[in-house]
Amino acid sequence: MMPTAHAEVLATEWLPPVALGRQVEVREVVRRLDPPLPGAPSPWVVGVAGPSGSGSSVVARRAAREVADRVRSASAALPRVAAVRTAASRGTHGVVSELLRRIDDGFDGRGFSVREILAGFLRRVRREGRSTVLVLDDLTVGGPDLAPVLAALTAPDRFLPEGESGLPPIWTIVAGSREALETLDRALAGGVSISPFVRLDPYSPEALRAIVRDRAERALGHPLAEECVAAIVRRAVEEGGGSRRAIDLLRQRLLGASLAAPFGSPRSRSPLGIPIESRVVRAIGAASHGIAAPVGAVKRLEAELARSQGDRPLPTTTLWRRIVRLEQAGYVRREIRPGGNGGTRSLLRVLTPIDEWVTTRRPSDTPRAFGPWPDGTRSWAEDPGEAPVPSAGFLPSDGAPD
Repeated sequence: MMPTAHAEVLATEWLPPVALGRQVEVREVVRRLDPPLPGAPSPWVVGVAGPSGSGSSVVARRAAREVADRVRSASAALPRVAAVRTAASRGTHGVVSELLRRIDDGFDGRGFSVREILAGFLRRVRREGRSTVLVLDDLTVGGPDLAPVLAALTAPDRFLPEGESGLPPIWTIVAGSREALETLDRALAGGVSISPFVRLDPYSPEALRAIVRDRAERALGHPLAEECVAAIVRRAVEEGGGSRRAIDLLRQRLLGASLAAPFGSPRSRSPLGIPIESRVVRAIGAASHGIAAPVGAVKRLEAELARSQGDRPLPTTTLWRRIVRLEQAGYVRREIRPGGNGGTRSLLRVLTPIDEWVTTRRPSDTPRAFGPWPDGTRSWAEDPGEAPVPSAGFLPSDGAPD
């Protein structure tokens, strides 16, 4: 583990300002989407195909930002960029719910059909009048079916209120494995086509070294020893994980071995629970209302709770490691959104109800009486002394999708 000044650049969702080794592919995606005034009729969709770790996510998201920048330069409008990692979503319903949450953070898709949520998304896009760039990322064989989403973009008037028609421009980038994109293209049955794909080959060792070197320097604030870079790249190549595995290994090197599971093995919850300060869980609950929270708000609430207990707030890197543990257990997912002083802001999405989290206390916690789980593990929610602070609310938004 090494002192890391900017641990956020090691997050899965962090987008580098330059797609190292993939600038040609980014330009090709933008060329095909043809912003800000495409010559071809809508929908404007491009597929980016490549094996895991080949940079398909970076290409898709960097191209989306380039499209948004061109639209903004041409019209002074502020387009929306909405990116969803489909592999982390629960089916098509999860994907369309995530899309609508990009407009309404408090939306909860439970109780609504896929068609209703798609209608809500398209109606809100039309109501706001903002052009939108969609990124549907991490598509894998057996993953969510995106055909209903793309079909809705092909004929949006079917989802709009009577008497309304047409949408602001929507550009869509679908990224994932070649097999998954080919399956999706066949399922669309000619209504819209995402081929020919922008195809990516695996990164060369030289390109991987440049990526690891750049990311490490951004995280540390100074260069990483070249022998460390070489060792990380060598192992990533041997294990066939490409840039994804290389960044995992870098994260492990900088933040601690306990934060990274072996490549190819499932990340599973420890039978003893997640070792984490109870006030961190309380802070996440208070800031997120059981749905999502800016990481900055979680940090502020954790500091307030620590001081109320007579303890010192956790350093930023330590708090980040706690969040990584929760992410590996499947409780939360970190996301990077446009905004903030640096052009992005970190968001913590709650994936599992907080009262179902199984955690164990760390030595810094104040001992209190509480009821154990049958297997000896403990839930903070069972401890009356650890109830959420008054501002916490875990009920989802009851707002309708439209």
